[in-house]
Amino acid sequence: MAQNYYEELGVTRDATPDEIKKSYRKLARKYHPDVSKEADAEAKMQAINVAYDTLSNPEKKTEYDQMLDHPQGFSGFGQGTPGGAGFDGGQFYQQGHASDFSGFEDLFGRFGAGFGGSNQQYQRQTRSYRGEDQHASIEVDLEVAYHGTTQNLTLQIPTLNAYGEPEVQRKTLQVKIPKGMKEGQQIRLNGQGQAGINGGENGDLYIEIQYKDTDRIHVEGVDVYYTIDVAPWEAALGKNIEVMTPSGRLNVNLPKNARTGQQLRLKDKGIPNKTPGNLYLVLNIVLPEAQTEQQQQAYETLAQAFASFKPRG
Repeated sequence: MAQNYYEELGVTRDATPDEIKKSYRKLARKYHPDVSKEADAEAKMQAINVAYDTLSNPEKKTEYDQMLDHPQGFSGFGQGTPGGAGFDGGQFYQQGHASDFSGFEDLFGRFGAGFGGSNQQYQRQTRSYRGEDQHASIEVDLEVAYHGTTQNLTLQIPTLNAYGEPEVQRKTLQVKIPKGMKEGQQIRLNGQGQAGINGGENGDLYIEIQYKDTDRIHVEGVDVYYTIDVAPWEAALGKNIEVMTPSGRLNVNLPKNARTGQQLRLKDKGIPNKTPGNLYLVLNIVLPEAQTEQQQQAYETLAQAFASFKPRG
């Protein structure tokens, strides 16, 4: 046998399917005629295609391994046969009758070879492969969740170049982000992933949406947590207050004697997903500074009114 498929792909016989695939992709990027500077790139690309076509198919691989274990049954191919070759993709022929090789036609047929008489050509079949999918994550303002947007995004995506080397690829894409996307949800951009091999279609690019946290707002799925400031008397008396929320301007009734850290749930006012989230108002009671004599007197009056209050137990 003139060429061993495992040697062609640079793997051992006990290599896993993933290892075989990984090695093939690395070699394909190195020898692809569109990018390779190697003098024998086209021939090498055809050879590794033939090797991968066999080793990536469990049935073909089993038969090929049997052939490797019993080379004497194939001695007419590439070993002592004039002009002969085995699985190296060249021509092979026999002297005598086709019946001398009876029993092997089906095997070679499965490997993609033409067979059936003298001076037959081994037919290479170049396979195409879909490019890998890629993933990226971006942060956007929460208002995008409520209104949607279309914006240009420049992404830095880890990938492999045509020579199989890791690199960071910069892509500027116009992306439409629909309203209602929950935290962690993905947008799929068809054909924007890694390039295909041998004319195969490109992979897809998946962009995961994350919302920017601030000291006031954070998002969990479709629920929004928004911290608002309230005055002591608003909290104590249970006042109706107006609040500008991510969902818009709302009137909210505070419960009497509300406390800092208490949460008020506004149903369906979170991210307007197919299943809307809730908006949780997290109360933060803010004490005004006593800057004037009148304001200081107001605190004195308050202290007398709550003489029994012991803030430290």
